[in-house]
Parts: sequence; structure tokens; C-alpha cells
Amino acid sequence: MKIVGLMSGTSYDGVDVVAAGFTRDGETLRLRPLGHRSLDYDDGLRAEIGALLPPAATTIAAVCRLDNRLGEVFAEAAAVGVELAGGAADAVVSPGQTVFHWVEAGRARGTLQLGAPARVAARVGVPVLHDLRSADVAAGGQGAPLVPAFDALLLDPATASPGVRGSAGTGPRAALNLGGIANLTVVAPGAPVLGYDVGPANALLDAAARRFLDRPCDLDGARAASGRVHPGLLALLLAESYYAAPPPKSTGKELFHAGYLDGKLAALGEPLAADDVLATLTELTARTVADACHRHGVTEVVAAGGGVRNPTLRARLAALGEGRWRLRTTDELGVPAQAKEAYAFALLGWLSWHGLPGAIPSVTGATRAAVLGSWTPAGPARAAAPPTPPRRLVIDA
Repeated sequence: MKIVGLMSGTSYDGVDVVAAGFTRDGETLRLRPLGHRSLDYDDGLRAEIGALLPPAATTIAAVCRLDNRLGEVFAEAAAVGVELAGGAADAVVSPGQTVFHWVEAGRARGTLQLGAPARVAARVGVPVLHDLRSADVAAGGQGAPLVPAFDALLLDPATASPGVRGSAGTGPRAALNLGGIANLTVVAPGAPVLGYDVGPANALLDAAARRFLDRPCDLDGARAASGRVHPGLLALLLAESYYAAPPPKSTGKELFHAGYLDGKLAALGEPLAADDVLATLTELTARTVADACHRHGVTEVVAAGGGVRNPTLRARLAALGEGRWRLRTTDELGVPAQAKEAYAFALLGWLSWHGLPGAIPSVTGATRAAVLGSWTPAGPARAAAPPTPPRRLVIDA
């Protein structure tokens, strides 16, 4: 199969597009990357998305307009993906833009992604898988993160790199995504897969860049590198109760938004230079991620997402992990770090096409493993489901 995968994350700066070829080889699923592109949103669309996100108030009319505008953008992105696939694809996975993830008292009650999948299907003429989180929420899960299905196959112990060995065989390995939110997947021999949202990665950094620098981000972490970590602000940020909550758990801009940062700065009660705020927020991300990695005793961290392009953040993560775990990127495994989540959603499309679950109950807390998503048009004629799910994923260069 050839599947196009799209991804627009909590940073809402654009859409990542990939084309992937899948073949089954016994217990191994082979993924051949066919190409990827990143398409930036224009300033107007970014502003429209931002105006809809919590804690802002909105209207049904604004939701409808954004749903269809995003659908048009995703449709063009899907067309690019079909070109990357050689002019023909079997399916497109378009998970949409998350605008609200409803979590109360640690339980996900609902989730909403926009992106008019019918517009995507009309543009490319193939089935489109969308609304991937709702089935897991309906089964009692968090609906996020979903990428651990990809991570668990990719980080199968049989694929461990040389030197990553513990007393009981291959040590626990972690996959880290640094998007708007940092999420972690831990794969250990003989243990259930663990995965959850750790906390903010770029979400608060980008909010600070917009407020203090009038820019969408602190490019390459340059301003953070010039600043100093403020102990008082860091202590206020680390006191957030979300970090102490046990998994399963998920979060997003519903908690970690510009207003949240404003509240912490107001509580501090003293003015701070922009560079010091950015340095402190970078330390927050590095510290919370490192604490999670130490807690699970991982020996290797394989990172992806936009945050890996921030050398200041990467350097701090490497320093905190020195002597405990090795930091590398998915590029070394054949998966472009910027496009990893889009490839993961292409994999989820392959699983759903074959009637196989894409959510992992030990990650999301669901009562059962759910087959993810809804198909537009009505649904493909599914191939016969393999007798068992694959046990590992191999990337064919």
C-alpha cells in the first residue's frame, strides 16, 4: 500500500506531509519513506487558529469557517503527498487540527479536530481516514498520544542499537516528540508500552516569543541561549500539578497557553527580560523531560519533532541525560525527525485499513484497543486482516 500521512500539531505553524509505502513481511512491517514536505500556514491562518484556541471565546460560525479553510489547506497538502507517492495513493490519513481536547479530573471526555475531510477526499479521490482520537476516548482512553503505536514497533528490542544493553537484555528505550507538547513513549522488554504527554515543549516558548519578540518562535533558541534561568519563575512553573499526575494523561493548549504563562509571570511579581523568560521555559521543558526519562530508567532517547531543531534545548537535554541515557534523533533510524508524526499517522492508516487497533490501552488508559478513525468516503473495501498484528517496524531506505 501507499499511504499519505498529514500532521498539524499543537504549534499550528503548518502541515507536514509524507508518502509511505508499506509491505508486510511475516511479523515485520516494512515502511519505505517516499518523501516528505512541510507546508507553512500563512499568517492569517495561524491567527485564525490562535483566535479559536483556549482560553479565547469563539462562535459556531468561526468554527465552521476554520473547519472548511483547514480542509482546503489539507486537501492541497494531500495532493502534494500523492505526488510524492508517484502520482497514486491508496489512502490519505488527515487527523486534522486539534482545537480542543476536553479533559476533566484526569479523564478525557471528548476531543475535537477540524479539517473538513470531505474536501480532502474530493481533491485527491481516495479514501480519507480522520477523527482518529474519538474511538479511543469512547473506549475510556485519553485519545492521546497515538504515536506510541509507531514507536513501539520501531523501538522493538530487536532493533536496539549496539551498546544499549542492560543487565536483563536491552534496556528501556524512549521515543520523544518535541512539538507544542512534549510526549514520551517508553518501550521496555517484558513490560507494557508506556506513553503520555510530559508537558509543554514549544507551546510556552512560542507564546513567549509572540509576546516579547513579536515573532512566532525563538529561532534556533538563540535568545534563550543568551538568557539566564530565573529560579523563582522555574519553581512556579514546576509546581504545576500536571507533572505529578500519574499516566495515562494528556494535555495541550487547553492548559499550556499564553494566558497560563501570563499568570505565572504575574505571580512572580517582578519584570523579567525576554531572554531570561525564554531561557527559563527552555529549562522547564528540558527538566520535565529529563525527569521523566530518569524515572523510567531509559538508556536511549530517540527524539523527533520541531524541537530537535532547537540547539539550545537539545544541548540542555543532552547535558541532563549525560551518563544516564544517549540522545539521538529518528533521522539515524531512517525517519526524518520533522516528519516522524506524519509517518506515524500513515502507519495508523495502514492499521485501520486492515481492521487492526492503533491505540494502546496501556498508554491511553482505554478499556480495549480501538481501531481508529472514520473513513470518508464511506470506507474502503478492506483487505483481509493479517492473522496477527506486526511485531516490529523496519524502515527501508
